[in-house]
Amino acid sequence: MNLNHYTRRHTSEVRIGECRIGGNNPIAVQSMTNSATADIEQSVTQIERIADAGAPIVRLTAQGRKEGEAFAQIVERLRADGYRTAVVADIHFVPEIASIAADYVDKVRINPGNYRTEGGDLERLIAKCRRRGVALRIGVNHGSLARHIFDRYGDTPQGMVASAIEFLRICAQEDFHQVVVSMKSSNTRVMVHAYRLLVEQMEREGMHYPIHLGVTEAGNGLEGRIKSAVGIGALMADGIGDTIRVSLTEPPQNEVPVAQLLVNHFAEREGHFEVAHPERYSPFEYRHRTTIQTPVTHDEADERFMVVEATSANPTAEWRAALLDAEPSQPIIIRRRYEDADLETLAVCAAADMGALFLDGLADGIWIDAPQHPAEEIRRIELAILQAARVRISQTEYIACPSCGRTLYDIEGALAEIKARTSHLKGLKIGVMGCIVNGPGEMVDADYGYVGAAAGRITLYKGREVVARNIPQEEALDALVELIKANGDWQEA
Repeated sequence: MNLNHYTRRHTSEVRIGECRIGGNNPIAVQSMTNSATADIEQSVTQIERIADAGAPIVRLTAQGRKEGEAFAQIVERLRADGYRTAVVADIHFVPEIASIAADYVDKVRINPGNYRTEGGDLERLIAKCRRRGVALRIGVNHGSLARHIFDRYGDTPQGMVASAIEFLRICAQEDFHQVVVSMKSSNTRVMVHAYRLLVEQMEREGMHYPIHLGVTEAGNGLEGRIKSAVGIGALMADGIGDTIRVSLTEPPQNEVPVAQLLVNHFAEREGHFEVAHPERYSPFEYRHRTTIQTPVTHDEADERFMVVEATSANPTAEWRAALLDAEPSQPIIIRRRYEDADLETLAVCAAADMGALFLDGLADGIWIDAPQHPAEEIRRIELAILQAARVRISQTEYIACPSCGRTLYDIEGALAEIKARTSHLKGLKIGVMGCIVNGPGEMVDADYGYVGAAAGRITLYKGREVVARNIPQEEALDALVELIKANGDWQEA
């Protein structure tokens, strides 16, 4: 990455149906259905809603043969309805399903954590994709690394990179380059560092595959949008990213305008900002610049703090240059004025601009100057940005997946009910996951977990430990509250 000016990373072009990403193509937005893929009618309806919202790429899960074969009718129905939307199959565990889906879809996504390299499965899938012109996404998830990777690296950004590179090298050996890669995590710091490490490793190996960006399990509402914008925005500010998905525990079409807002926000970056001390900065680790332990909002700051206001069209680079040039002992608040009348737009743009400075440990305080909005709403956004960047926990954090066709309970309703009962708890992290595919792993740093186990059944976790299995959903929330109380983490509202 270039610290002095914005340059979008050069990538090779990949064709996903009629959509092209990488190269000189604009950044494409996408989403994923949460319908049962075997339900043809519901899946087609959801895809068309997502496409109508503006996404040229839509992904569906395929956990079994029935779901894999359902893509034939889904794609046929879409084309008959006049939709040219690129259709992507999301595969876990069973290589044979990837091969079935590749007969019908435009891209197949596999997770190296649960897809074997031995036995020629990947080579056979590549051969199938090559014949049909199907793209392949190597989609690494922080919460589901392969055992041999985890045993060597742990659940670290370095382990995520090793997982991706292992598969990318096979693609390169097979001379197959219609490949996209992603490095997703619900921890924005892990996610950002993993992507940056991946890009550096790919450059060393002469790989220029396009990048799919996303923060997993971001949750819902304003906080979910801010968390996504902090992680995705930090990378887009570095010129990384060719297609993005904002994962929200909401109807899938709600993700699209948020993703498009981020694309539009980064459409034009300008300005050259000379970095005087590049040795003070590492893109691959959190390096705290001062001794201030807890970043502040501007109304909490004392006279020690200096304010640095960004006024250019590239505020992230402007702040970074100023902070790296400042005395390391000088606490600094970053400030920017936002004129947006819409509070959600303001929150997403501010999170995308400011989040990277906290993810990397450079800034000590935040000041969103927006007098057109109530001060309490602006403070809420400022605190949410600090929390999303993992530097200050001021409220309950929900690590909640957006759900997909594997989810066997009403996760949107469950999340709303859990938030209503627990949002007053300070400093807790609660995982709300649709299934076990990524559930226990992605909520690795959660204090408590609420995970779908079967139709209408929930398994509860304390940290990584299962404490109750297969509870009826109607009893699970009360059981979660009792678990929190039993461990001394409950506070009365």
